[in-house]
Amino acid sequence: MNAREIVDEALRLVLAHDMGGFADLWADDGVMEFPFASAEPRRLVGREAVRDYLRDYTDHLAPEAVTALTVHRTADPEVVVAEFEVEGRLVATGAGYRMPYVAVITARDGRITRYRDYWSPAAIPDTGFGKGTAA
Repeated sequence: MNAREIVDEALRLVLAHDMGGFADLWADDGVMEFPFASAEPRRLVGREAVRDYLRDYTDHLAPEAVTALTVHRTADPEVVVAEFEVEGRLVATGAGYRMPYVAVITARDGRITRYRDYWSPAAIPDTGFGKGTAA
């Protein structure tokens, strides 16, 4: 898979609530960063760190639809910038949410080597996710 194809597969897996499959997209030493996050972790190194961070994600957030998606190719064929919005519900309350994301994704040999996720878990209050632990 190239970087553009990885975006589609990643979103498919998130909507399927398959966070293990999402983590499998990472290279063994791939990095996930949250530059705008107000809490730790701000950087995860390695597929297993990504898997651990996301293991309880769908216990808190239930993504239901990608409501907008634009993928920008860059001068580097291994890098894309994805702008998207996800709608879903908070598992604890059933309340809906809509979250915008911008991700800069680098992929090599069919795996994510770097994923800079410009969102903040604090933007969706009362989820229990992203408050400094894997929730």
